Amino acid sequence: MIKILKYSFYDLIRSRWTYVYFAFYLLLGIVLLFLNNDLSKAVITLMNVIIILVPLISTVFGVMYYYNSREFTELLLAQPVKRSSIFIGQYLGVALSLSISLVVGLGLPFIFYGIFKSVAIWDFVLLLVTGTFLSLIFTALSFNIALANENRIKGFGYAILLWLFMAVIYDGLFLISLLIFEEYPLDTFSIAATLFNPIDLSRVLILLKLDISALLGYTGALFQKFFGTYFGMLISSAVLVLWVIVPSFFIYRRSRRKDF
Repeated sequence: MIKILKYSFYDLIRSRWTYVYFAFYLLLGIVLLFLNNDLSKAVITLMNVIIILVPLISTVFGVMYYYNSREFTELLLAQPVKRSSIFIGQYLGVALSLSISLVVGLGLPFIFYGIFKSVAIWDFVLLLVTGTFLSLIFTALSFNIALANENRIKGFGYAILLWLFMAVIYDGLFLISLLIFEEYPLDTFSIAATLFNPIDLSRVLILLKLDISALLGYTGALFQKFFGTYFGMLISSAVLVLWVIVPSFFIYRRSRRKDF
């Protein structure tokens, strides 16, 4: 698995799409810092971009890599190598290459700007950590979609639908449910609904770290009361880790049962 991971990683690092992904974040960081001298505001702007863009790119890139490397995968399957090792290795290679492009692309301009001497250093670190988690999570979900669908069009369609549901539709349903059942105590429901969506969970954690949870009104006070504590941060971190482990387990399970 480690050898396959290394091959997939080095193959993707040399890919032009990885350079484009890296260059996008590099230019984005440079432009934001050029237009705005306040590092905290730059982090807030980056949050709005990363929370939406990282899941989309990870989902599309994961599906695209799986289908484009189909012939190479079939060659590996003909060798005495475990199926699970092949697909877990490919998944980790894609996820790590995307994560490194994100971290290095955003990290370089902020380091040169003096982020280590700023009070916003931990806000920026949290932003990169949540972005890395989102890359790992949505790459794993995209591999599951690709493994379940031989047809490329269906695979890409389901992948885009997954991102659309997590990024847009889920929030709409969440808001509608809060409005319909506003007369009932929804504290536990709100927290649970946030934990079931990694995009919402990442957004809430960053907003609370930036001390702008007041923008969320009563819900912000509720989230501050739970996620702002050490126990809440521990639960949030554990849930993000579970969001990585569970889809990875399904990749392992699907790859072993799938008839190629």
